[in-house]
Amino acid sequence: MPETNIIHERTCLVVIDLQKGITSGQVFPRNASEVIENASKIADEFRKRKMPVFLVHVKGTPPLGLRPDTDSKQSLPEMPPDWADIVPALGPKEGDVVIMKRQWGAFYGTELEMQLRRRGITTIVLCGISTNIGVESTARFAYEYGFNQIFVEDAMASRSAEEHAFTVKTTFPRMGRVRSTSEILSALAR
Repeated sequence: MPETNIIHERTCLVVIDLQKGITSGQVFPRNASEVIENASKIADEFRKRKMPVFLVHVKGTPPLGLRPDTDSKQSLPEMPPDWADIVPALGPKEGDVVIMKRQWGAFYGTELEMQLRRRGITTIVLCGISTNIGVESTARFAYEYGFNQIFVEDAMASRSAEEHAFTVKTTFPRMGRVRSTSEILSALAR
């Protein structure tokens, strides 16, 4: 595996859906508190180095969300008022950019791409929940837009270990580099 080099001036962190309503559910192969802890370590290091941190959260309002016909019918339960709040361990903190989305990916219908381009970002470090839904949807758009990507495997989780593993082993290596929290922290220190 080649060394992970990070150009500080052209790299940002994008954290997907680490919010109260999503992190309160059961996820695998690690629990949400471990994902939050690893994402927080990386976010703190980015902030320390004055590198951009984007915190993405989803607000599920049925009239505004995309609702195509599918074989898997999912009804949205009544959500508590703080469901979309970003977990306190992550912030937002001063200088962070908060992006609100209404569907799986963080690009469609948001200002994320514009915010990245205006900052001259060419590489995205990506993490969050759910690996195969919100993170993967965001990664696919980022790939098509030409961004380099680094996926932080131990700062992600899914509804099942199988869904997480498939995306990490099959999809992400085709779109970028898969690394651990410790590898990202080491690369940032160089």
